[in-house]
Amino acid sequence: MTNPSAQAKPQLTQDELKTLVGQAALRFVVPGEIIGVGSGSTVNKFIDALAGMKNQIKGVVSASEASTARLQAIGIPVFDANEVEELAVYIDGADEIDQYGNMIKGGGAALTREKIVAAQSRQFVCIVDESKLVHTLGKYPVPVEVIPMAVQRLIRAFAAMGGQARVRLQAGGTGQPLVTDNGQLLLDVSGLRISDPRAFEAQVSQWPGVVTVGVFAFQKAQVCLLAAPGGVRTLNF
Repeated sequence: MTNPSAQAKPQLTQDELKTLVGQAALRFVVPGEIIGVGSGSTVNKFIDALAGMKNQIKGVVSASEASTARLQAIGIPVFDANEVEELAVYIDGADEIDQYGNMIKGGGAALTREKIVAAQSRQFVCIVDESKLVHTLGKYPVPVEVIPMAVQRLIRAFAAMGGQARVRLQAGGTGQPLVTDNGQLLLDVSGLRISDPRAFEAQVSQWPGVVTVGVFAFQKAQVCLLAAPGGVRTLNF
């Protein structure tokens, strides 16, 4: 007869892992200060958790229109980045993160504002599930926000580097390009193996027509909260 206490615990779903790590990030929130908040499904879980301590912070600088709407809906003041000199902490997710804290970000199309808020913050805390931890960046396509008139030239530039760049389209099968909150287009670049993230970010950022490259090496994470079935691990970089 099987002992019920000896049975394996059910595996947490990815949504449950996101909830777990979103709640864990609350310990990095600095009472009495303005914090930075990113965007995406994992950040949404953090925003939901933040509702319970909204009266302990002055407010938030948000990296996307979607996050702004969610924060305002629960009564958290949202400040323009130009109104704030420095942020205590920036909490955001990532599409990939390596063992040094370098990341690929931009799956939610907010990479430019995310990089701005990250640069304005004293500490970057990345919240992800364990599937996002990689040895070398590049398994996930690299998002690059670009000025529309430069699209074809940049596609050719990435091809010369060994990558395949495609214009990101709107969800729903409209066939129309996705337009960012900044009124620009996104290229998603696959086929790259980024062994030196800082050199890659520096190089591509200098290409005319590039607004922001979705490799975060100069604004990398100092802390990563990594959700796994056994709980949340803390990685310090």
